[in-house]
Amino acid sequence: MPETSPLTHPRIAVMGAGAVGCFYGGMLARAGHDVVLIARPGHVDAIRRDGLRLQAQTFDESIRLSAETGPEAVRGAKVVLFCVKSPDTEAAGAAIAPFLDADAVVLTLQNGVDNADRLRHVVPREVAATVVYVATGMAGPGHVRHHGRGELVIEPTSRGDALVRLFADAGIPTEVSDNVRGALWVKLIINCAYNALSALTQMPYGWLVQQPGVTGVLDDVVAECKAVAAAEGISLPGDVDLAVRRIAETMATQVSSTAGDLARGKPSEIDHLNGLVVRRGEALGVPVPANRLLRTLVKALEAKVRPPH
Repeated sequence: MPETSPLTHPRIAVMGAGAVGCFYGGMLARAGHDVVLIARPGHVDAIRRDGLRLQAQTFDESIRLSAETGPEAVRGAKVVLFCVKSPDTEAAGAAIAPFLDADAVVLTLQNGVDNADRLRHVVPREVAATVVYVATGMAGPGHVRHHGRGELVIEPTSRGDALVRLFADAGIPTEVSDNVRGALWVKLIINCAYNALSALTQMPYGWLVQQPGVTGVLDDVVAECKAVAAAEGISLPGDVDLAVRRIAETMATQVSSTAGDLARGKPSEIDHLNGLVVRRGEALGVPVPANRLLRTLVKALEAKVRPPH
């Protein structure tokens, strides 16, 4: 896809600046870019007062950048990092759509495999699916802790080369891939393997794999996911089993976002992770008992911590 325009010191907006959005927004701001984080009031108040504390593996700094609560803050941004939870994709996309510049590009830094397609229905701008490999967590209002990695894989866009340079200059390894769909499925498989188990135990990945029987469960979940992907006609890049095993080493101290959701009594993304594999498996005639069990247990815990009103 040919380049349309360079991205020279563009304004960057992060919609839904939780742990992932704060990490990438913070890294870009640290590199000197004009960044605005759109987040919940508690985070915004802390960032306006003290800056964003980015506690990475090699530094711990407070970074000054803009923070707002409303979707109109995307106005003027040439790059929008779209980081909301998967269930909120359409609503958040519709909220920012009236304020997007005509030449803005929106990158979906989300879990799940279908967010970019869903977002395109409500955002009349260029949208690029983006695979995120990073372990982060919010340690408090305006305080993000980085546990490991940070690579991005972006589907081809009109400004792919410029985006690669933009992120690379901020210390974020980035590549453009013609098989982002396959990469998204690999990320989905990793999430299906770890997120629910981490949520059910409220423990990090490195601890999980040391428990008796857990690696067998991981193998069952991954095998089901790979079978569904094959039935979908998805080409999975690389060695998926190795990628799953490496997560416990490269993100040993990470607790899943699903674990954080349950701990805070908030709805999780489980229906877009193991739940998606269950739905697609049932539609395609592929047995998915391990994924069904994990999805069922997480949904039961959600109902326990979030009783109906």
